[in-house]
Amino acid sequence: MKIKVLLGVAAIIVFTSLVFYNFGNSISTYVDFEGAQGMKGAHVVGTWDDTQEVYFNRETMQFSFWMTDETGNKRKILYPRPKPNNFEQATQIVVIGEYRGDTDVFVANDMLMKCPSKYNDPNAFEMQEASS
Repeated sequence: MKIKVLLGVAAIIVFTSLVFYNFGNSISTYVDFEGAQGMKGAHVVGTWDDTQEVYFNRETMQFSFWMTDETGNKRKILYPRPKPNNFEQATQIVVIGEYRGDTDVFVANDMLMKCPSKYNDPNAFEMQEASS
């Protein structure tokens, strides 16, 4: 009986340790381009710099653009997939990736776009007041 209890307690401890380990690895922090140096899977928040060139190479299926982070640092972003459909409408972009080699090019493995919501229309409140 004592062996079964010890095995049960050991199994619970191992399971709990695995849950906490995986939870700790899944927590992402947002950094600027300077903070992303040397990090893998860094999340950088910023905006698309529409004054710089946007390029898509059909042969390599790579999309590149320039982004300004929240502290004002500008970097070229290389995204190894086609340009997302809602890229131009995005008010904010989160690129997830890392620097590779000694370049200042940030390679994004994933990209998330924050687009303006049609439900947050600032004129909607004014229209309701005018109609009542």
